[in-house]
Amino acid sequence: MPAGSPERSAPAAGGAQVRDRLFIWLLGGLVALAWSALWLWSTSPWERYLAHDRWSELGVLAQWCRSLPQGDWLLPAALHAAAWLLMVAAMMLPTIYPLLRMFGRMTADRADASALLARVVLGYLLAWFGFGLAAHGVDSLLHRLAEASNWMFRHGWTIGPLVLGAAGLFQFSALKYRCLDRCRSPFGFITQHWRGRAPGREALRLGAMHGLFCVGCCWALMLLMFVVGSGNPGWMLAIGAAMAAEKNLPWGRRLSAPLGALLLVGALAEAARHLSGTGP
Repeated sequence: MPAGSPERSAPAAGGAQVRDRLFIWLLGGLVALAWSALWLWSTSPWERYLAHDRWSELGVLAQWCRSLPQGDWLLPAALHAAAWLLMVAAMMLPTIYPLLRMFGRMTADRADASALLARVVLGYLLAWFGFGLAAHGVDSLLHRLAEASNWMFRHGWTIGPLVLGAAGLFQFSALKYRCLDRCRSPFGFITQHWRGRAPGREALRLGAMHGLFCVGCCWALMLLMFVVGSGNPGWMLAIGAAMAAEKNLPWGRRLSAPLGALLLVGALAEAARHLSGTGP
């Protein structure tokens, strides 16, 4: 019987559809679990621990911070990184569905296909984990400067408009579009980084490299979480939807400039609100 006959190809197509459905359910379950955990956290009596700038001052964590070597910054950084990783899983994993689906199909015949997919996800999350640590470090430094400077303490409200303005300007930058184009081309990205000679290492590197380009594309939008409040489910959903649309919808690339303009207007409005005396 010819290899390309319908009798041979139909079962293979049916198996691919089953794998696709299973993959969608698994990825959707992981994302739903992350969203559920964040929602429960934000509505629980321990919601205050999402405010990472006060972790070293609250409850039993304050005792740990004082007792551990370098605990006043090490423990808050670790806790923030864990919370950040949970937010990344909720907000960013849906945006790389095309890459994961394509890579899953390319490696479907391998015995280690599931393990390779898991390594891609791990590499991707590691890239965002590193960014989360860096963001926490900058945020902690700003808080310490505010504590040491009367001017910073009185004008701390300027951080919000500055972050909004920087995120808006970045939406028009060449780096934004260069990274966005790489994120919007999963097939070319896979063929560039996947050879199958060292499968585990290549899968991890593939995820990490895609994560780095995703950070390069979306870091400014993710920093908005420091303005609107880490762990805020409503803003997380809105920002995550905007990033998913930019990366995956056919017209998503054209969304970047209007979104940047909206952020710049928001920055000006927030600054005007404070300067006019109507802000908190």
